[in-house]
Amino acid sequence: MTAPLTRAEKTRRTRRRMLAAAARLFVERGWTGATVEDIARAAEVGVQTVYFTFGTKRALLGEVLDIAIAGDADPAATLDRPWAREVIADPDPAGQLARQTAGARRVLERAAPVLEVVRAAATTDTELAALWRTNLEQRHTVQLHFARALTGKTGAPLRDGHDVRSAADIMFTLLGPETYGLLVTTQGWSPDRWERWATDLLSRQLLP
Repeated sequence: MTAPLTRAEKTRRTRRRMLAAAARLFVERGWTGATVEDIARAAEVGVQTVYFTFGTKRALLGEVLDIAIAGDADPAATLDRPWAREVIADPDPAGQLARQTAGARRVLERAAPVLEVVRAAATTDTELAALWRTNLEQRHTVQLHFARALTGKTGAPLRDGHDVRSAADIMFTLLGPETYGLLVTTQGWSPDRWERWATDLLSRQLLP
C-alpha cells in the first residue's frame, strides 16, 4: 500500500505543476498572452495559490527561466555544474570547445524558447528588461571564465590576436540563444548540425 504524501511533498508537486504549466504557456502564448489565470487553470490550482507561491508573474517567469537554464531546481551556479567544470578541466583546447558547445546545446534545447519570451517582453517591460540584462551579463561572465581557461591551454596566442575578452565575445555570440534560435528554430537546423557548426567555427576563430 502506498504511503500517503506528506504536506511538504504535496507542496513540492503543486509547485512543479505550476512551473510546468507556466513554462508551457509562456512559450506558447508569450509574456502577455499567458495570464496567471490561465497558468492556475492549467496547473489545477487557484489563482491565489500562484501568487502566494511566486509573488508576481514576473517572479514566476524568472523561476521558469532559472530552471530551464539549469535543468533542475538546484540553485548551483552554471560554473559549479559538472559539465562546466569538465569544460574548464579538459586539458585539450579543442576538447574544451567541443565540451563547451555540447553543454551550450543542452542548455539551449531547454532554455532558448523561454529566453526568447524574456527577450521579447523586455522591449516593453522594464522589470523584464532588467532580467534580460542580468541574463546577458551572467552568460558573458561564464564565457569569460571559459575563455580564460582556453588561453591557458593553447601554448600560443589565440588566433588573430584575440584576447580573453574578445574570445569571450565570440563564444557569447556563437553559443547564445539568439544565434541558436535563428539557425535551429527559424531556419530548421537540427541541434546536432548546430553543435557541429558552432564547434568548428569556434575552433577556426580562436585556436592557433
